[in-house]
Amino acid sequence: MLNKPNWVSSAILALALALPLSVHAQEKTVPQSRADMQASFSPLVKRTAGAVVNVYAERVVQRQNPFAGDPFFEQFFGQRMPNRSEKQSSLGSGVIVSQKGLIVTNNHVIQGADDIKIALADGHEFPCEVLLKDESIDLAVLKIKGNETFPVLAIGNSDAVEVGDLVLAIGNPFGVGQTVTSGIVSGLARNQVTTGDVGFFIQTDASINPGNSGGALMNMNGELIGINTAIFSRGGGSNGIGFAIPANLVKVFLKAAEEGKKSFERPYVGATFQPVTSEVAEALGLKTARGALIVSVMEGGPADKAGLKPGEVITSVNGIPVEHPDALWYRLTTAGLGHSATLAVQQNGGERQVTLALSTAPETVPRDEKLVEGRNPFAGMRIANLSPKLATELHMPTDKTGVVVTDITRSSPAGRLGFQPGDIVVAINGETISSTKAMLKILDDNPGLWRVEIERAGQRIRQVFR
Repeated sequence: MLNKPNWVSSAILALALALPLSVHAQEKTVPQSRADMQASFSPLVKRTAGAVVNVYAERVVQRQNPFAGDPFFEQFFGQRMPNRSEKQSSLGSGVIVSQKGLIVTNNHVIQGADDIKIALADGHEFPCEVLLKDESIDLAVLKIKGNETFPVLAIGNSDAVEVGDLVLAIGNPFGVGQTVTSGIVSGLARNQVTTGDVGFFIQTDASINPGNSGGALMNMNGELIGINTAIFSRGGGSNGIGFAIPANLVKVFLKAAEEGKKSFERPYVGATFQPVTSEVAEALGLKTARGALIVSVMEGGPADKAGLKPGEVITSVNGIPVEHPDALWYRLTTAGLGHSATLAVQQNGGERQVTLALSTAPETVPRDEKLVEGRNPFAGMRIANLSPKLATELHMPTDKTGVVVTDITRSSPAGRLGFQPGDIVVAINGETISSTKAMLKILDDNPGLWRVEIERAGQRIRQVFR
């Protein structure tokens, strides 16, 4: 009788020899033999793991004394009841991407930190400084304070990643020490994962846990293809659904840090978008419900100058398909400021090519930021004239105009009455608010009764204050 394993191996070999040459030439293959199944990631890990570091962020938090204001305790311990300060530490991971000691990590790993240190895989520790950070895309670039030459993980092309590719995740989960897990790419262009601006994640089933944030998602060439950022979990542990920020976005962010930029700016389109539903796709004669549907176009903006119209659907950028509006944002951002992008636009079954210039949002009106004072419900809020540039900074739709609340003192009248940063003051006592100057003039009149209309997250809210 034939030995079954030998018979299977012979069948696999015969099938392989029968395949056409084009199939043999493919770069990606499934395991072909027992030897392939016994292969190890060890050589790859030894070559790359030294570039993945532990990030320690320490912050000092002021704790209010629970007995402050209590007459009994103040009588015996003095009128002054000082607050207590305590140190809080958080742990994450990071990836060295330059021999001079530049590290990419997540912003949430170092957010609010007063002191940041990194530890190499061999245990050596170094202090760090923050070169650039951005909360909305959850990335930060650190610089090691040291003159050594550091191991580096090369940044790959995340656009070459495909579902099913083998990947390794390297980080420090739960603070147990550097850990390597393996898996595959489970999905691409995932959105609605976090509350930030990034709506284009690589999904993987490689085990990712708390502490992995900022660590490396790596391909089989030993290249960084993503920064591990988020997980879907009910109990805090890995459920096999992890998400990484693509390396091509990391490249653009890193370039801004190397150029000494103090903030990360995105391309301004001057249009609003929404996903393409099946109903919209059918009405417009599209084969699939994919792309970014143009809802509105701001007069004089880049989209208007490029000839884009409401009702059209952008289906690709520079020949790369666009799955949804978040994917459009990602493609334009990674194309780079100062360049132009070629958009494929469809309407009623027809397609045309449009060239869009990629530039930063303009400040169309002076910001004229003011702090509101006096005896009125708005006291304690900081207001400014809204422009596309300010809207971008506040992560608001860029088609909004008027006066926006940029900040609020928590204990102020405005803070106690529930006003929030991002609120647009539409009208006061029936008068439309067009500028900070106009708003302050109305407040000087002090009528005693305030009928206020604001816009918050697209909703109109009307309130009366005395």
